[in-house]
Amino acid sequence: MTIKVLIADDQALVRSGFRMILEAREDLEVVGEASDGEQAIRLAGQTRPDVVLMDVRMPGVDGVAATARLTSREGAPRVIILTTYDLEEPLCAALRAGASGFLLKDVRPADLVEAIRVVARGDALLAPTATRRLLDRFVATEVTPAAPAGALGQLTDREREVLLLMARGSANAEIAARLVVTEATVKTHVSAILRKLGVRDRVQAVVLAYDLGLVRPRPPG
Repeated sequence: MTIKVLIADDQALVRSGFRMILEAREDLEVVGEASDGEQAIRLAGQTRPDVVLMDVRMPGVDGVAATARLTSREGAPRVIILTTYDLEEPLCAALRAGASGFLLKDVRPADLVEAIRVVARGDALLAPTATRRLLDRFVATEVTPAAPAGALGQLTDREREVLLLMARGSANAEIAARLVVTEATVKTHVSAILRKLGVRDRVQAVVLAYDLGLVRPRPPG
């Protein structure tokens, strides 16, 4: 199946470079380029991409605002935030806005392609350094009411355990080994967690776990 990708970045050179990388892969198709958030939103409505590569800093409507508007729609695409520097403030805002992960703009071509494939199949980018470090330091002072606090009460003890391991960045295989269950069982638990919390992917589940106090941010250092 071909994965449709929209590239949103205010630098034409960056867009061209990413397009060249992606169009060299048979399973990826670039369906449009946008130079700002407003154009990205409009093109997304026209082209229905599976994944949007979204620059965090753009003129007018920036990447955070555009992500929030895109992910609030029915059948929303997955959004990967592109950033030059892994600054925590805008990346925290992008996580809360619904981004599925981050990539630094100097990402290796192979890692860019794999990241797109990962989020297109419904997973989330919890592995890249920027996202992992950010979640380790996540400070839940500005609580976004993405779900009522009672949502955690819907989880079983095992689902809470799986969510905690997800928040630590563990992949399904690692969770399965830790809990001595099959990977298929872990996938079933993850699906149930996402459904009960009303979130789209693992990143959003982890953000909500921090917001609702199930996971506490680690102190700096």
